Amino acid sequence: MNRAALLVLADGRFPAGGHAHSGGAEEAVAAGRVRDVASLREFCRGRLHTAGLVAAGLAAAAAAGYDPLLLEEAADARTAAPAQRHTSRRLGRQLLRAARAAWPCAELDALAAACPRGAHQSVVLGLTARCAGLTPLDAGYAAAYESIGGPVTATVRLLRLDPFDATAVLARLSADLDRVAAQAAEAARRVHTDGAAALPAASAPLLDIAAERHATRPARLFAS
Repeated sequence: MNRAALLVLADGRFPAGGHAHSGGAEEAVAAGRVRDVASLREFCRGRLHTAGLVAAGLAAAAAAGYDPLLLEEAADARTAAPAQRHTSRRLGRQLLRAARAAWPCAELDALAAACPRGAHQSVVLGLTARCAGLTPLDAGYAAAYESIGGPVTATVRLLRLDPFDATAVLARLSADLDRVAAQAAEAARRVHTDGAAALPAASAPLLDIAAERHATRPARLFAS
């Protein structure tokens, strides 16, 4: 097991394109739902247990060897907003480029050939974890952390928050991260017998609405 690969995959400097996306934080700031450290913490907790949990489950299942094309269908079914689907595939396409350079693997090549317009980020992340020698639990952690790490970093720029306070938000959600990653790994354990129905399907309608609104803004700092 190459556990050190998890550090590379979760590193914000890994060229997967996430720096250009706020995970819905920019629209939440514009709407006044995120305005300080306390509201950022609640935003991240909600995102982690909905969109983050779904992404972690898909990533863990891909890392467990479940058919990535079936996971693509499952990701589509769990991503209601067109803007969210577009963003997920855009990020997935960039992550796949970086992953194929870092961990050359026939499974990544096959996914790129099957999804020339881009696969969902969570599926690519899980398959990358598999090719890097990581476990489904590792993939769940990477996806869960990504779901809140991006919004926290973006909000520092959007609201000029103290970076120390923003980092504390992530630290104080560590127990929640543990729970989400464990739920994802358990779902991945069952997916081979129960199919994609075993995967989390939590919804976040406000994030979907915000994504659609953000996509129509003429001026914005982040792509999503």
